[in-house]
Amino acid sequence: MAKTRNFVLREKNGKETGVFTGNQPRQAALKAANRSKGTKSKPVEIRLRERGSKKIHIYKGWKEVVPAPKNKPKWMPANINKPNVKKAGIEKLKKI
Repeated sequence: MAKTRNFVLREKNGKETGVFTGNQPRQAALKAANRSKGTKSKPVEIRLRERGSKKIHIYKGWKEVVPAPKNKPKWMPANINKPNVKKAGIEKLKKI
């Protein structure tokens, strides 16, 4: 069974805000993208650092409003947000 990992959202200036969990960095990036204001034409840069690591995973992320699937539950709205991310690279910090 995969171990859940914690990823901290990091801004360009080094300030760390928010924690997203996931088995992989991409899963945490999708959660962060769903809360962002990025669009497909103007994606937001998402920088995630794994807790206990000096690696920063960099993604370009956005969300789109799409129709809900046909087999949706009754409580789900007609349109939902669908997050998307693309890996842009990895950076290594000298110190945290």
